[in-house]
Amino acid sequence: MRKVLIAPSLFGADPLNIERSIESLKNNYDWFHLDIMDGHFVRNLSFGPEYCKALRKRYPDAFIDTHLMIDSLGVLLPIFLKTGSSSITIHAETEPQLLHASLMQIKQAGLKAGISICPPTPVDSIRHVLDLADLVLIMSVTPGFGGQKLIEGTLEKARELVSLREVHKYNYLIEIDGGINENNITDAVLAGCDVIVAGSSVFESKDPAQWIANARTGIKEALKDFDRT
Repeated sequence: MRKVLIAPSLFGADPLNIERSIESLKNNYDWFHLDIMDGHFVRNLSFGPEYCKALRKRYPDAFIDTHLMIDSLGVLLPIFLKTGSSSITIHAETEPQLLHASLMQIKQAGLKAGISICPPTPVDSIRHVLDLADLVLIMSVTPGFGGQKLIEGTLEKARELVSLREVHKYNYLIEIDGGINENNITDAVLAGCDVIVAGSSVFESKDPAQWIANARTGIKEALKDFDRT
C-alpha cells in the first residue's frame, strides 16, 4: 500500500497564535506546507523568508514544504533557498522561460524541487521539465485564499501525472492543495495524489490532530478497497 503524506497548510492556522495551532496537531503530520504570497502573482499576502527561518529554528527536524506563489523569481528565489526549506515549489506560470533554470537552481542548493500549476494550466505545459521534478503540486482552487471549494476537474490532472510517471519512470510525488476536506480527501488519493495539503479544514476543526487521524484511517481503508479491485 502506497504511503500518503498529510501536509497541514500553516496559512490556515491562527495568525495570532500559529505555534499553538501547530501544537494542536500533536505531531500527527508529515510535512508543514508554507504558502508564500506576494500580492502580485496572487491577490493576497502571507509569509516571508524570515518566517520560514523562524519555523526552521523552532522545528529543526520538520519537513518544510515551501510553495512560492510569487513573481520575480530571479530576485526572490535565491533568498528562499537560504531559509531552511526542505522543498521549494515554483509555479509554471511565473516566468516560464526560467522554469528549467529555476528548478535546477533549487536542486543544486540541495532541496527538493517542485512545480505547481493553477487550475487553468494543463499538464502538457510542464511535460518538458517533469524529469527534474521531485513533486508536482496541483492547485485545486484558484490560489490566494483558503476555504474555497475543490474544483473536481483538477483531479484528472493527478490521473494524467500518474500515467506520465509510470510511462517515463519519473520519480515525482503528486501533491494537491485547495478545498481538501473530510468528504473529498479519499477522492484525491484515489486519483493518485501522494501528498495532501489541507489548511482551513484541519485548523478550523474542533480537534486538528483527530482530523488528521480520521483522514489517515479513511485513506487506508480507501486504498485497501482500491487494491482489491
